[in-house]
Amino acid sequence: MLRRHALGLLAAPFLLPRGATAQAAWTPTRPVTLVVPFPPGGPTDLAARVVQQGMSAALGQPVVVDNRPGATGAIGSRYVAQQPADGHTLLVAASGTLTINPVVMRTPGYDVEKDFVPVTLVMTAPNMLVVHPSIPVHNVAEVVAWMKTIRGGPAYASSGVGSSEQLGMELFKLLTGTEAIAVPFAGGPAAATAVIQNTAPFAVLNAATVGTHVQAGRLRGIAICGPNRFPQLPDVKTMAEQGLPDHVSGSWTAIVAPAATPEPALARLNEVIVAALKTPEVTERLARVGFAVDATSRQALGKLLADDLARWRRVVREARIEVN
Repeated sequence: MLRRHALGLLAAPFLLPRGATAQAAWTPTRPVTLVVPFPPGGPTDLAARVVQQGMSAALGQPVVVDNRPGATGAIGSRYVAQQPADGHTLLVAASGTLTINPVVMRTPGYDVEKDFVPVTLVMTAPNMLVVHPSIPVHNVAEVVAWMKTIRGGPAYASSGVGSSEQLGMELFKLLTGTEAIAVPFAGGPAAATAVIQNTAPFAVLNAATVGTHVQAGRLRGIAICGPNRFPQLPDVKTMAEQGLPDHVSGSWTAIVAPAATPEPALARLNEVIVAALKTPEVTERLARVGFAVDATSRQALGKLLADDLARWRRVVREARIEVN
């Protein structure tokens, strides 16, 4: 069993001084660009577009969404890292882009801790441990006991090497001293289908992907891998409630800026984006696709980045995961 201190925290390169709350006096002098390192239509793209209009109205400048997909988010991230640090170009990034690529890719081409500073968290959706309904388990303890009855461990459906879901299962194995064999599929929906068909009997997958399947009885939800229960499935307990407080995994989207962006610009951008996110229209729109608005301070996002980087570095090292 890994202990809490074994996962550790970074020395906090993202953590900001408590006094870093400069009054927002900055205004943009030209259009602001939100770079999305994925194609249009996905959750990260949606996150950019739900804040686009509110930002533009508050800042008095057009806000443009610029999709630059490729290399699981690395291409768009490299582009933003190289832009002037003046508040006019921001990266709207998924958790994998900011805290998994840097620890599983040999050469991501950007250094999250050196190249970016936090603006705000946007939205979150936890992972969830699910099983095929035919498996006679209903809680974490029963899953662990079942896994240990199978020599070499059961097969689990993986949404891809280096995904937050795969790392979530590898973290579960480390924390519980169990074994399981990854069967890779092309993304979360394909992995969910594999569990529904009992091709691979269980998995850690994003709650936004599998929530409707659990509601319909096609899958059994065992545990939410986040600090709080999932609103759409209030009866599914968290990992912490079942004795695994160190098991935290899921998807989130955040906005970061190039390093050395002036404090007044960062403060104003945080203020404007948080206000745009907290409108009922945005909250409802994101809830429909399984995400919760989680607008935060820059300090809170900095801590999340540091914690996740530390967690996934440990898991990747222990599980020997690498993406070329």
